[in-house]
Amino acid sequence: MLIVGGGCRGRELAGQLLAAGHAVRITTRSQSGCEAIEALGAECWIGTPDRLATLRGALDGVAVCCWLLGTAGGSGDELQALHTTRLELFLTQTIDTTVRGFVYEASGEGGPSAAREEGEAIAIRLTGRNRIPAAWLREDPRQTEAWVAAALTAVGSLLAR
Repeated sequence: MLIVGGGCRGRELAGQLLAAGHAVRITTRSQSGCEAIEALGAECWIGTPDRLATLRGALDGVAVCCWLLGTAGGSGDELQALHTTRLELFLTQTIDTTVRGFVYEASGEGGPSAAREEGEAIAIRLTGRNRIPAAWLREDPRQTEAWVAAALTAVGSLLAR
């Protein structure tokens, strides 16, 4: 599993996936985020969607990728890009990899809702074209327990295929 967006919720999801026996890699923007990730038993990958080349190697050996940026911070333009141009370029990188499932967080407060809607349309188009099964995470991220349960269901639906 690859979790792009390794904040508190991403780490909570990773903990559940690790407990179920899955290998998990979590991205973080800086070295300072590694300690919390590695304490879980997950692999830390320093990379950011702002510089997609830093994420390319993170896709190695990944079966399911989770783009969990629904509550990401930044300027309006940066958040718009995370859900549109950055997402689109990232998904084009998954084509020649082992990725066989994609989870897109379509809820949250990270950027305008129109950007997340556009991101969902991009994900539908690219995963459909490349026959990569996808799941949509729409649970309210402020409800952490329900959000993690929904994320586990989304990942599970992809693994069951």
